[in-house]
Amino acid sequence: MSEQKEKIVLDVAYQPQVRTNTDTKRLMLDVILALMPAVIWSAVQFGVSAMVVILASVCSAVFFEWAYRKLLKKPATIHDLSAALTGLLLALTLPPTTPWWVPVIGTFFAIVVVKQLYGGIGKNFLNPALAGRAFLLASYAVIMGSFAVPNALKGTVDGVTMATPLSYMYSGNPMPEYFGYGAMFMGGIPGAIGEVSALMLLIGGVYLIARKVISWRIPVSFIGTVALLCLIFGHAGYDHGSWMIYNILSGGLLLGAIFMATDYATSPVTLNGQLLYGAGCGVLTVLIRYFGGFPEGVSYAILIMNLCAWAIDKGFHRHQFGVSKEDIAAEKAAKKAAKAAAKEAAK
Repeated sequence: MSEQKEKIVLDVAYQPQVRTNTDTKRLMLDVILALMPAVIWSAVQFGVSAMVVILASVCSAVFFEWAYRKLLKKPATIHDLSAALTGLLLALTLPPTTPWWVPVIGTFFAIVVVKQLYGGIGKNFLNPALAGRAFLLASYAVIMGSFAVPNALKGTVDGVTMATPLSYMYSGNPMPEYFGYGAMFMGGIPGAIGEVSALMLLIGGVYLIARKVISWRIPVSFIGTVALLCLIFGHAGYDHGSWMIYNILSGGLLLGAIFMATDYATSPVTLNGQLLYGAGCGVLTVLIRYFGGFPEGVSYAILIMNLCAWAIDKGFHRHQFGVSKEDIAAEKAAKKAAKAAAKEAAK
């Protein structure tokens, strides 16, 4: 008896084409699994408070997607795990002491406004999780800027909150001794729930590349551009090499480059376009970190480049084999002439 093979369905109604149904669920599950090292580390460093934020974010994201599609009598899509992933990613960009109701508001904006109102998965023009974070940062700046002391530093510093390495770097204050390279690489620093451990994020990134869920092009060009610019321009009070390493290991650079900028729907599909897109994210991140009102620029850099993805793909679009530039120009001229003739006939 021959086994019935599972079909992979492609929805080609919009760009970029995305795999749907079972295949989408597999991709989303891979990304969720890749984030588990960072999630587990956040539980180690921040305890129950971080888990409450994650649970509230994931549950509310799934609920809002289910409720929206139920209300509009559309097919249910929560089984594809995209809403759960959006909620998880949003939670990982929030401080561990964030009140539970803040991610609920953020997921409403991410799921309903950014994702569903534009047609659902694959049709959103911005990364929903990052758009939700940007909305929360504009609405609750004090909450979004308060970071808990990780368990690794308890007993070393006084208080329950403290400044992040990026805050020290861009305020001009010297970096404390306990913010060494090892602590920043392993994750013994304050910050958003999912961004503090470079090691855990890199493990997830290697997993996604090995599973061919993402390509190396966007993360490498993104991180490489930030590293190169920071190495060239440096900063007062730091040698150029240290400044570069601190910029790579602190903030949301690794989380954004590996898990956010590589979102299928909001990043280019052309190979050279992905390199340019990643480099653009890197340039904007550095510009915002140097000259912006906030020490971090990863979220806004990715959101801005999301808006440019279509133009990048158009610029790197490969023409059909055997079709010359003259053929394309002739086709455009014929269409223009036909349109003019139709207007003239309608008069």
